[in-house]
Amino acid sequence: MNDSAPSLSPPALRDPAALLLRTLAEWGGSSDLWVFGYASLIWRPEFEAVEHLSASVHGWHRALRMRSRVNRGTPERPGLVFALVPGGSCRGVVYRIPRERAADELQRLWAREMPNGVYDPKWLPCRTPRGSVSALAFTLSRRSPSYVPRLSDEDMVQILRAASGRFGTTLQYLVETANCLRERGVRDREIERLVRLAREHQLI
Repeated sequence: MNDSAPSLSPPALRDPAALLLRTLAEWGGSSDLWVFGYASLIWRPEFEAVEHLSASVHGWHRALRMRSRVNRGTPERPGLVFALVPGGSCRGVVYRIPRERAADELQRLWAREMPNGVYDPKWLPCRTPRGSVSALAFTLSRRSPSYVPRLSDEDMVQILRAASGRFGTTLQYLVETANCLRERGVRDREIERLVRLAREHQLI
């Protein structure tokens, strides 16, 4: 992103603990917990699941549209991470966490995904080879201050070239996601286009 481009102020924080309590209440504790992964939760889940299945959701799509000021960027040079945003469809993976471990595993997942309460956790119907399951997914509203409208290729290349945070660069994050989706036979044309863009500019 050009240094001269207008920057958004940091997103208004919501209480992660209250969102966790709401999510636990919605789950109810009477059955195993399903979680939908669409990017780094596929290649670095960091929680223990007893089963995983390929899955798809409709009405949401994976997009590199969430501003990252810590994990893949800094406040001075923000990076980007994927989020589920409204529209289209998305193929990913659902993980089943046993009921007796779900509350503890969910707290670990919350510390990773929801330290600032940026995502909107939602229960989405996911189609799997064994039928539909309701899974927890981390979505992002287009009204969120962390949502980034479509960028020019020039701005995207600048981010891929320079943005880096505590977990690495935005470029590494994009390539890891592209690789894991390809290994699973998932086609995501926009991700493939961004990888080609990075390659054309000799970033990879």
